[in-house]
Amino acid sequence: MNPTFFYVLFCSAAVAGYGIYRFALPEYIRLGGWLVPVIITLSIVAVALVLERLLTLRRVQGGRNVRAFAEDLHETLRAGNVTRGIEVCRRQGGSLANVVGAGLERFHETKASASPDHRMAETRRAIQEANALEMPVLERNLIALSTIASIATMVGLLGTVIGMIRSFKAMATVGAPDAIQLATGISEALINTAGGLFLAILTIVAYNFFTAKAEAISHVIEETAFEVLETLGSQAEASRERAA
Repeated sequence: MNPTFFYVLFCSAAVAGYGIYRFALPEYIRLGGWLVPVIITLSIVAVALVLERLLTLRRVQGGRNVRAFAEDLHETLRAGNVTRGIEVCRRQGGSLANVVGAGLERFHETKASASPDHRMAETRRAIQEANALEMPVLERNLIALSTIASIATMVGLLGTVIGMIRSFKAMATVGAPDAIQLATGISEALINTAGGLFLAILTIVAYNFFTAKAEAISHVIEETAFEVLETLGSQAEASRERAA
């Protein structure tokens, strides 16, 4: 994500978080103190990143089911119709089609001017270059989600410590403990602990889900690219034998 956009997102989330804390939360949650709007801010940023990842996954998968696209592409290439294979990739869109389509376009462009071995080397390089461009899109913002999960846990723990300090301070008074301060400290500790752990759990689940999705898509891309290269290699070899 663009750093400027992330900065704007975080500032907007901070303003929204304070507004929710100040005007929308019940009194017993506001007893959690100044760390509550911090947790709300992190929650808003996490939700924004999750939505961005969902939209990105929808886009990188292309116009239809990836498996159906791969089967259609293989049938087209087995028939020797590279030009139609390029059109199939353009209609599909998404990461897989972009990677494979780049290789097919390079294979088609070098048809008249290169030897079969050189054509395959150029095709393989085009696929590798396109794959290097697509991988960052699949992995974008995953580090941010992981960081939020870690920070949320630490913020919850910090709130627990601050609340317990307040509680022990109330118990340290001469005579009877200050019941209001004692209850406030305990509430602050528990509310921040619950909020931080809840956010951390959800963010870790989201991080693992998107990581698994990225790895699955990457595996499909590598598998399909390998099969396409094998098919094109067979065609290049057949062209060499006919030329001989």
